[in-house]
Amino acid sequence: MPLDFGLTDEQEEIRRLAHDFAVGEMRPRAADYDEHEETPWEVMRAAHRLGLDASAGFPAEYGGGGLDMVGNLILGEELAWGDAGIAVSISATGLCGAAILAMGTEAQRRRYVGMLSDPDELRIGAMGLTEPGSGSDALSLETTARRVEGGWVLNGTKQFCTNGGIADVQVVFATTDRSLGPAGIAAFAIEKGNPGMRQGRKERKMGVRASHTAQVVLEECRVPEDARLGFEADGTETGPGALGALMTLEATRPHVAVGAIGIARAAFEFARDYALERHAFGRPIARHEAIAFKLADMATEIDAARLLTWRAGWMIAQGIPLARGEGSMAKLFAGDVAMRVTTEAVQVLGGYGYIKEYPVERFMRDAKIYQIWEGTAEIQRLVISRYLLGERRPLERPGPAAPDRARG
Repeated sequence: MPLDFGLTDEQEEIRRLAHDFAVGEMRPRAADYDEHEETPWEVMRAAHRLGLDASAGFPAEYGGGGLDMVGNLILGEELAWGDAGIAVSISATGLCGAAILAMGTEAQRRRYVGMLSDPDELRIGAMGLTEPGSGSDALSLETTARRVEGGWVLNGTKQFCTNGGIADVQVVFATTDRSLGPAGIAAFAIEKGNPGMRQGRKERKMGVRASHTAQVVLEECRVPEDARLGFEADGTETGPGALGALMTLEATRPHVAVGAIGIARAAFEFARDYALERHAFGRPIARHEAIAFKLADMATEIDAARLLTWRAGWMIAQGIPLARGEGSMAKLFAGDVAMRVTTEAVQVLGGYGYIKEYPVERFMRDAKIYQIWEGTAEIQRLVISRYLLGERRPLERPGPAAPDRARG
């Protein structure tokens, strides 16, 4: 029988390991990191030592864990169940790694993905695509790359970069020739310490506050020729180009979806347990249909979101084109589910759900971003509709997609 919802021994083991890590290392620290908006370096290093961060999904040939696609989705859900903000910090490097895997030359992959996979030292990555004046219209870039002798000079500002300004390697998208339109977009890998790149404003956020989000400012930032992803040092192009790589974003969206699912599951479980303990009118409020039906809807929607997401992940692993926008469907539905479930969890707790003594208010704040980053819910609907109406063609085979649970 070809349809099988069972997990492999490796997938079960990664779920157990990630869940135990979430219980022991993430949840006890979650409220404090959220309150102070601090980067959880200690937890990030612990996750890296165990191979539970983005490196888990990088190919083994570049030093990564080689975890399969569904295994990556399981890992992402468990970490987000532990705490969404800390989970973003642990796994945000996957977006940078995915870009390098999709665009980079063999030498660039070995250099940068190898660096990010080094088991002895935590190194993190970031990606800069969004700009102050361009969000959903991601290709309207103001950042420029000007060719000079021996390389390129970049100028511009990137907005909402997870790990922006603190990353060891930052992938930056820029326009090399405006007359070429989207075809003139290129991507560059810029290492920490480049004097032309600095952190701009660090953002204060509603949710996922344990993750570092900041502007990245490029001022006459000079990089060598081989910093351009997909190009050899002599200028020979070997990869799909930046525009081709951006087309693979459909294949990364399931990784975002599982973050939303993890938050929703955490909120549901807390609300269920509270409802079994809280009594009103002589019995647990969970035994009243007004609450019981809420819990039933929450559980059903979470399972539906997970099935959509695992389907997309399975299709990517099998090389099946996402011909109906299945990655966007997963991300769209999971983000909306997370918002509905966390809102209902607050409602189940009533006044207690609104105060910081209980975590559901944090879950609700964390959930909102999943309707915004990696393409807003409105953009996901646009993408899906274009697939359905034949206005957009899927990639014949989705590009390599490392764990991607943060927006750059």
